[in-house]
Amino acid sequence: MAEFWSWITDLGNSKIVALLLFMSTFIAIVIYLFASSRRSRRFESYRYIPLDDEDSPLDPHNASGDRNKGEKQS
Repeated sequence: MAEFWSWITDLGNSKIVALLLFMSTFIAIVIYLFASSRRSRRFESYRYIPLDDEDSPLDPHNASGDRNKGEKQS
């Protein structure tokens, strides 16, 4: 066990382990998000939210503030 800790604390080896850990975590999150078709469709519908200026909270002419009035609730 002591040999393993001395190997992992070596700076060259710990970078590789960290890279593999973070890369596998990122891939797992992406697979989780897009594995379900319902979840995938929901995230794809969020694609244009940054470009949606229709219901801007800074718009003084729109006082309703209800962003979900046109969507179906599931």
